[in-house]
Amino acid sequence: MHPLLNIGIRAARRAGDFIVKSLSRLDSLKIDSKGRNDFVTDIDRKAEEEIIATVRKSYPGHAFLAEESGRSGDSEYLWIIDPLDGTTNFLHGFPTFAVSIALQHKGRLEQAVIYDPSRQELFTAGRGEGAQLDGRRIRVSQQRGIDGALISTGFPYRIQSEHVDSYLAVLKAVMHVAAGVRRPGAASLDLAYVAAGRVDGFWEFGLSPWDTAAGTLLIQEAGGRIGNPNGSDYALGPHVVAGNPKVYENLLELMRPLLPPALQQ
Repeated sequence: MHPLLNIGIRAARRAGDFIVKSLSRLDSLKIDSKGRNDFVTDIDRKAEEEIIATVRKSYPGHAFLAEESGRSGDSEYLWIIDPLDGTTNFLHGFPTFAVSIALQHKGRLEQAVIYDPSRQELFTAGRGEGAQLDGRRIRVSQQRGIDGALISTGFPYRIQSEHVDSYLAVLKAVMHVAAGVRRPGAASLDLAYVAAGRVDGFWEFGLSPWDTAAGTLLIQEAGGRIGNPNGSDYALGPHVVAGNPKVYENLLELMRPLLPPALQQ
């Protein structure tokens, strides 16, 4: 295993263990609002501190882009961190949340870790090394198209209100052809599940780089595709479409005529 990936795993497990232990004191947590339907707790902040401290112990010169503390440091190596993806789920004791950690070197994703502490599932990927779940190789599904596929998504709580109708139009169109649509509430796990073949495709609008960085590499290394709604290469932008190659293309074809230019970037 690559030493950088090993450190990422160590950091994710430490943060995940802390998060799970905190479930027993949800009633006493201090909750702050960063915006509409966007919450942060001391657990998010302390988990992030644990991740950064673990990485810095081995790589003190590396830089970080983290959800709660922002960007720090100046290095060719950049760790992109979501310490608790699915905070709203966590606050309700709904067991779908994760720690997401990715490493970029000179702007290219090289290592990825997504850890689900509730199920103790560890998704990992290294550029050119494939994607794994608990050390076993994973691949995207063999579903032959969106007809009969299982698709996951995320509701656009934080994007401009005028885009909600466009999102709902896409949702309606997908529901007419897919076998089912799921909204678990943690984008990193949605992407990991695409990589593992548990769902066949995924789309969401209004995300941040820390939501998608690790999942992007997982999907690429698992043989899937991930991009913008206009079909261009994905560069950790706010709007994302992913899936196995056939479902990915079907999703793009379905949503393109339904989206305004602002949602196709």
